[in-house]
Amino acid sequence: MADEQPIVGRETELAELSALAASPDGRALLLRGEAGVGKSVLLDAAAARSLALGHRVVRAAGVGAESELPFAGLHQLLHPLLPQAAGLDRVTRTAFDTVFGRTTGEAPSVMTLGVAVLDLFALVSGDSPLLVVVDDAHWFDAQSAEVGRFIARRLSAHAVSMAVGVRADLPSAWDAAGLPELTVPALDPRAAARLLDAHAPDLSTAARHQVLEQARGNPLALLELPRALREGTAHGAGPGELPLSRRLEQLYGDRIRTLAAAERTELLRAALDGTGAAPSPADRARHRLRAVDGALAAGLLTVDTATGDPVFRHPLVRSALLQSATPNERRAAHAELARLHHADIERHAVHLAAATVDPDEAVATVLERAARSATARGAAASAVALLTRAAELSPAAGPRSRRLGDAAYVAAQSALLDQAQQLREASDRLAGAHRSPTAVITSAYASLYRDGDVRSAHRRVAAALGSLPPDGDPETRTRLLNLLLAISLFAADPALWTVTDALVDEVPGTSYTALYRDAFGDLARRGTGTRERVQDAFARLGEEQPWDVMRLGVAAYYLDALGDQRPLVRRVADREADSGAVTNAMTLLQLVMLDQINSGDWDAAERTGLRGLDLTAVHGYALFAQQYHGFLGLVAARRGDLEAATAALNRLDRWARPRGVGHLTQLAEAIGATAHLTAGDFEGAYSYASGLAAPGTFTPYSQQALRTLLDLVESAVHTGRAAQARAHAVAARDQGLPAISPYLGFLTAAALAMTEDDTRAGAAFERAVAHPAGAEYPFELARVRLAQGMWLRRARERSAARAVLAQAAEAFDRLGAAPWARRARAELRAAGAAAAPGADGPAAALTAQERQIAELAASGLSNKKIGARLSLSPRTVGAHLYRVFPKLGISSRASLRDALAGNSAEAG
Repeated sequence: MADEQPIVGRETELAELSALAASPDGRALLLRGEAGVGKSVLLDAAAARSLALGHRVVRAAGVGAESELPFAGLHQLLHPLLPQAAGLDRVTRTAFDTVFGRTTGEAPSVMTLGVAVLDLFALVSGDSPLLVVVDDAHWFDAQSAEVGRFIARRLSAHAVSMAVGVRADLPSAWDAAGLPELTVPALDPRAAARLLDAHAPDLSTAARHQVLEQARGNPLALLELPRALREGTAHGAGPGELPLSRRLEQLYGDRIRTLAAAERTELLRAALDGTGAAPSPADRARHRLRAVDGALAAGLLTVDTATGDPVFRHPLVRSALLQSATPNERRAAHAELARLHHADIERHAVHLAAATVDPDEAVATVLERAARSATARGAAASAVALLTRAAELSPAAGPRSRRLGDAAYVAAQSALLDQAQQLREASDRLAGAHRSPTAVITSAYASLYRDGDVRSAHRRVAAALGSLPPDGDPETRTRLLNLLLAISLFAADPALWTVTDALVDEVPGTSYTALYRDAFGDLARRGTGTRERVQDAFARLGEEQPWDVMRLGVAAYYLDALGDQRPLVRRVADREADSGAVTNAMTLLQLVMLDQINSGDWDAAERTGLRGLDLTAVHGYALFAQQYHGFLGLVAARRGDLEAATAALNRLDRWARPRGVGHLTQLAEAIGATAHLTAGDFEGAYSYASGLAAPGTFTPYSQQALRTLLDLVESAVHTGRAAQARAHAVAARDQGLPAISPYLGFLTAAALAMTEDDTRAGAAFERAVAHPAGAEYPFELARVRLAQGMWLRRARERSAARAVLAQAAEAFDRLGAAPWARRARAELRAAGAAAAPGADGPAAALTAQERQIAELAASGLSNKKIGARLSLSPRTVGAHLYRVFPKLGISSRASLRDALAGNSAEAG
């Protein structure tokens, strides 16, 4: 750009950037400095160095006018490369087409889009390395900045480098990117003098001293102040006066005022539209500068040598244009730009709103449409601003109040609860309501998410629904009902659910609200046919809003229908986590985590849980934080980390029980059942599992009562409660659980097999392990195979037992469920398999029967109960244990469990 001149006083910075441009390995560098310090010149030098080496360069620059337009910066950056995207797979191409408005469809997540960009960069850099240059990145829109940060941290595997420039005095999304930084300071006095003398050699001694004093080493000031002195427009820098960047704006403003009115109008339109920041994408309209010779002569513009287009000399020129324009001039420019962008709903709406002074219902309607578009593209926070402006332009109090209420709702979904409260109060004042439905929604969300206050939140929302007139706003009624369903789900209280059911029954049957009620509530009694309704709702979702995806996702999880929607749920969770509907992202990430737990990817589940905890900490959502701790405890329980599982259980119970958050106290009970099953403490497991559901019954409105079906049956079988175990298995069948979801069908088949009499158990186990849903739940399937192998061994089918038990042991090993794997290998040895050298430490010395007796004793059974199970006398059991203790190196029954696990202190 501009005339090429030697760069003075930047030897260190130039060396660093030259190394970046020439590096064969991908990396990123963040340049940080004040306005006018020379970041753009240094980035130009890096680009020139890269081009001289035969590399490819793509550039973008942030523009204040586009900072609220989702993905505007990314589009600018990628536009020169998009023709080559034809060489990528269809999914990647679709990601670009969706976010850039070429097609409609599901907006990709930050991760999906970031990977797509990396794939495109890899393709482009296949023949020659690529340098990506982003100037004024502090003005990138939030979505583009998030994708930029994602790719900047993952360049090491590609021949792609990235240089990013940001202002030191402005906060930006790049501040937390964790990238290597190059600080660009002011020039030292000697370098500043050299630069000034090279560009203004005719200055008098006094003028030279004045410029050096005022510029303070800022290169832009050293270039611009001499001209201002000659023109008599220089401003001093006395105590209390404006900072340098503002004084430079004033210098540019003085030059702008000397231009003809038509030329000023041209420049103003360009400044408001982002023209001159970088080459304009061919497929996106943008104001083109015409007849600007005066601005070129005044040094306000220069010519881009790559394109021949006029561009602004510095971002401060754009700022000066906006400062110097009158309100009427700015509105007229925005009106022209609104016409230019008529095909781009969000750009059109932004400019149209800026051009409008008086209330205008047509403009407010356009802003509402733009808000919906922004939300569907993962920019819910931007939608709040659009809806707020729509309210300001609404002629009548009713629509104005409604639009403020809509903005409050979206703000609440975006974890902007304080802003939601302010918008709600404004909506109430307009409506003349002391406690409007919008107020109840906002305050109840805060009570639920921040405090877990389910009782009072339920009371307030139910009362608001009861006070709505029959012909009240249907959208408000739906929002209240959906919130009431969420509160009721967390409360898991039949009394509260009775109120909720009655209110939902008043809604027409076609509403999604009835679907959510049947999935979130008494699933055992309302669930039949609901899975198909959820699948149909997903198929008709269309342009999804994040809260719709979230609610349908929760319903799908409880109905074992999440598998087909897994990509959508993950995309929306990632998309919304930063600048979108963050509240919904927290729940969607929980669904991702639960899906990972069920599928056996426990390491990934823990990573997702920690990511979710970070989000809850930032936004103060205690309810979701407790859920994440509970899910992490469930993983620990399956792995056999009993200390972590117990800590999670206790934490959850202490927080949830006093608040009446039954959903979480039941999760704590489920963690306890799993942890004790893993430890072989079947009596303890039965105590927890039977607390969730009494044998033969399924507690109404309890999701965990259904999902711990196998835990209750297995612990009952191992503690000699055969009648209770069978009653529960039969109750699951008779209740119709298999018709509700494949997962519940699998659990029911497994429970029936574990409790079947010996003449039919073999066929029942075969049906259970062959159930189609079993493969989707490897932990539960391995447990069923372990039970099947134990039955086969007792039935003296030792060869078949070894085959099944080997499968179980391998599955537990893959999952990282070490205690379960040890139990399966012990059964393998009991079935006649040779022990691996050193397996299980001292426990390897036990005979098969001694091992079996020791495990039963470790689970808490008395000698009498062990004898009854194994057809031995209590005395014989005692004799076996007498021989077991010295083999394990222990002296008491209390040490059995640790010794069998191979980590007893007594065992030395």
